[in-house]
Amino acid sequence: MSDYSRNNLPEESIEETRRKKMEEFRRSADRSAIRGEYDYSGDTPSADYTSYEKHSAEESSQRRRRRNREINSYSDSDTKKRIERDSKKALKQQKKEEKQIEKSKAKRNRRIFKVVWLSMILIVAIVLSQFLLVGVNDLMAINREKNPTKVTIHIPADPTMDQIADILYKSNVITQPGFFKMYANFTSDVNGFRQGDFEIETDKDYEAIINFLQSNVNRTDIAKVQITEGMNTLEIANTLHEATVISDIQEFLNLCNSDYFDKDFTFLQDISNAGDRYYKLEGYLFPDTYDFYVGEDPKSVISKFLNNYENKIVLHKEKYFSNSKKSTLEDEAKSTGYTVDEILTIASIIQAEAASRDDMYYISSILNNRLKYGSDKGVAMLNCDCTVYYPYRKASDVPDSIKATFHSTYNTHDFNGLPPGPICNPGIEAIKAAIKPYETEYLYFCHDSVDNGSTPYYSTNIYDHEYFLSIISKDD
Repeated sequence: MSDYSRNNLPEESIEETRRKKMEEFRRSADRSAIRGEYDYSGDTPSADYTSYEKHSAEESSQRRRRRNREINSYSDSDTKKRIERDSKKALKQQKKEEKQIEKSKAKRNRRIFKVVWLSMILIVAIVLSQFLLVGVNDLMAINREKNPTKVTIHIPADPTMDQIADILYKSNVITQPGFFKMYANFTSDVNGFRQGDFEIETDKDYEAIINFLQSNVNRTDIAKVQITEGMNTLEIANTLHEATVISDIQEFLNLCNSDYFDKDFTFLQDISNAGDRYYKLEGYLFPDTYDFYVGEDPKSVISKFLNNYENKIVLHKEKYFSNSKKSTLEDEAKSTGYTVDEILTIASIIQAEAASRDDMYYISSILNNRLKYGSDKGVAMLNCDCTVYYPYRKASDVPDSIKATFHSTYNTHDFNGLPPGPICNPGIEAIKAAIKPYETEYLYFCHDSVDNGSTPYYSTNIYDHEYFLSIISKDD
């Protein structure tokens, strides 16, 4: 057989050709395995494909398929770690971006807030400056100096600052009530404002307005009241009420029976039997003509009475009697052997009984004789009719609610000596008569009717006294 076979190719060439085809087949099989195109159920490609090579090719193909599955899977640890790192990195980046967005928003909001805040401050500053400018002008009365006028205003009792500001505003005394209230609250006390009528100029600054309204001196609602000699406390209270000086009679009477004024008027501290009296201050409400304010505080009213008493009786020095030096009536009263309160009690009876100045000194003599010698002569009681109904003037003045049972503890027909205190408020002449009575032996007195001139009759004994009484009764 020749060296050439199969198309006259040498045996070596044939073997080489087979080897190349085998190599090409394996490469083709590997590519098909990778792509998953190889069919293991079919026939072998050729008779020359050995079982070993087939097995090797299958293992190689399986390894490639596993690698392909592993490449397309998330189950291996490296892939998981890489994915976790990528996720964390992405989340971190996302948070960073969100933070930058929030920061950007916050920055923008701060700018908006600053703009709004500055705008508000500017608006408030403008409004406040306008308020201050207008308020200060009104405070200083800068805009009210032109064509000033006088206006009358009324401040009510216990006013509030709102009421005062409103009254001043409506009367054109101020133009900024809110600013006035602010100033007044800082600089003064609303309790310092006086009740009453004021005539005030419209060109006053705030300080001048406040000072003006806190002084009673500037009030125009003045009530001139005459308290006559011999008026008792009840009569004085009614007179003051009728003149609209006080609004509450009972409050006035309660104060007249209290110790409220003792600390300011030491002469009241000498009264030792206040509990036995109807009104402690009876006898000390000095009769005179007074200027009171409408609706005045009762404490202020009573203080005026007591101040007048102190000035006339306690402090004022004068030569009251002949052959005496200048002295006060209080000093003269103390020289009698009686207390000042007892002299006032005697003077109050004299004031209530006497028909004239001269009669005062005779009656004073009779009262003194009875007080000193009455027990020896059977006339220890003063028996003065003016004491029977005190604190009332007469029987008709006693309230109906107590008239049937009323009995005065001052009735000198019931006990010896002086009543617990004065029965009215005596004047200077009655006090002088009580201090220095005429020297007589009289123990009784009586008076004719007013129509007959209130003629006095004095007696040293009961017989003459009864005779004079009979004459008077015939004339009636």
